[in-house]
Amino acid sequence: MPVITLPYKDLEELTGTDKDAIIARVPMIGADIERIEDDSIDIEFFPDRPDLYSVEGVARAMRGFLDIETGFHEYEVRPYQIEISKGAGIEDIRPVFGCAVVRGMSFSSASIKSLMDLQESLHWGLGRDRKKVSIGVHDLSRVQPPFRYIAADPEFEFVPLDFTEPMSMREILAKHPKGVRFAHILEGFEKYPLILDTNDNVLSFPPIINGTLTMVSEDTTDLLVDVTGLSDEVYTALNIVTTALAERGGQIEYVKVIGADGIEHIPLDLTPRVKILKKSDIDSLIGMDLPTEEIIRQLERMGFNAMELGEGSIEVMVPRYRADILDNSDIIEDIAIGYGFDNIPAVFPMNSTVGSSHRISDISSAMREIMTGLGYMQVMPFTLTSEKIHFEWMCREATDDVTYVMHPISEDQTMVRTTVLPNLMEILSMNQHRELPQRIFEVGDVVVNSKTGLHLASVSINAQANFTEVREVVDAVMREMMLEYEVRESSDLAFMEGRRADIIVNGEKAGVMGEFSPQVIVNFGLGQPVVGFELGIA
Repeated sequence: MPVITLPYKDLEELTGTDKDAIIARVPMIGADIERIEDDSIDIEFFPDRPDLYSVEGVARAMRGFLDIETGFHEYEVRPYQIEISKGAGIEDIRPVFGCAVVRGMSFSSASIKSLMDLQESLHWGLGRDRKKVSIGVHDLSRVQPPFRYIAADPEFEFVPLDFTEPMSMREILAKHPKGVRFAHILEGFEKYPLILDTNDNVLSFPPIINGTLTMVSEDTTDLLVDVTGLSDEVYTALNIVTTALAERGGQIEYVKVIGADGIEHIPLDLTPRVKILKKSDIDSLIGMDLPTEEIIRQLERMGFNAMELGEGSIEVMVPRYRADILDNSDIIEDIAIGYGFDNIPAVFPMNSTVGSSHRISDISSAMREIMTGLGYMQVMPFTLTSEKIHFEWMCREATDDVTYVMHPISEDQTMVRTTVLPNLMEILSMNQHRELPQRIFEVGDVVVNSKTGLHLASVSINAQANFTEVREVVDAVMREMMLEYEVRESSDLAFMEGRRADIIVNGEKAGVMGEFSPQVIVNFGLGQPVVGFELGIA
């Protein structure tokens, strides 16, 4: 989930109240405070609220939540003065295109950083790391409309952001840091997307990089916002960015987009969506009978407009920047948030049931009892890891049965583990300052081919660690589990040849044990022999 830095000065100016009141109440709208600094606060917001990925969005929400300015916030949108034409062929690359102009801005270094942070958070939250949505903002004074969104030859050259010399689009994908990172999005295309002005000056090479020419500075007053992608989330991102800029005094202006077929389209739409709620549904989901007046009041505190229609119905106007409102249950959740979950009376369940422990819990408890009885200490590492630790450091070949994290928050957590031993080796490497021997184990989940399994694994590090030690541990575990097993020669490259074995139960491989190879030990920065085993138990 994105962590947003909110400077107190900006937050107080945009909200109209002091930071202490905001800090006290902001967790109640669906956020976790990560850290409080002297001049700012870092808050982690849920992925379903991309409109809160900026100080402007948070300030707008808090004004309503704190009863400073309730109800639907209407933004004036002026008629278009600028046109953009779409060229033939672009529909096959990044077909969905949104654009708007925001005039009259007054930027500072802090507000520019807020805008850039909002872009990157939306790239992550809505854009699937720019594949579905990518956003560009440009100093309008540096270019001349009308503009063109075309499919360009990869050899077309311009000066990309953060560089001083022209590069071809093909070179950007190979040499520019952003190009290298996002080149896979355009893999297989013979032409690349490009936004040009009437003089062939480059505004953007989406979804990779903007041109240096239109870089936003503190002198910028008028902005062109472009959003390209593969889905309607493009328009949601456009709404969020433009309304965030309007919160700082910007004046939004339509842009007319002319398709390759000549059909005209204005992509920006800030007219509210209308939903009809039934009071009976609200009472049922929240679990209490709220008066209609109270429901309307809470809706207005959450940034909606609402009015009673009669016959138990309420009309709700939903802002276009609220991407999380998919159906009526989402609105009812906002009513509960506004009212306060702590104000909803607790009620005992109407049904009486008899619980029992789950089979997996019984197995896990038995395994923990066995391993602690053998002198091992339990650890609980993350189930997320990286290809480097999971495969490279273990001297194992990467497999195609891995579940990868779509938007990892760090390079150390890019995949869900398929085995437990790499995590245990990593823990040993972090505890080299502790005395030996160290013997640790875990009973934990793994995911292979999108299916969750339960594994038991242990490692032991000491000067005398050898195959006999680990074989004795496996013998004890299998005896306590009352399972017959046999061993066969293993080919697992994590272990030393001749000192490794597959664990066979009922004719099938159930696990592996052995002495780790010297290369694995070196990869984890260890200086003593290590033995271990891993066994699938459920």
